[in-house]
Amino acid sequence: MIITVVTSETGKYIIIAGALIVLVGVVIYFFHDRLHWFGRLPGDIRVERENFRFYFPITTMIILSVLLTLVIRIIKRL
Repeated sequence: MIITVVTSETGKYIIIAGALIVLVGVVIYFFHDRLHWFGRLPGDIRVERENFRFYFPITTMIILSVLLTLVIRIIKRL
């Protein structure tokens, strides 16, 4: 049996997560033509053959991980 406790802190985190999702959506919507480099950074692995495509954006994932870690730490300090 799992018991969950919903507090005002939980609501705060849900609101912040929603605001971040909206912010990312707005940035992508208005600046998609300027973000063409994202996902094509040096270090991203891309193999394209006639009937096969493999794409592993390792550098992009590392950058996203660092940015998300910073955002989460900033939010926790608030």
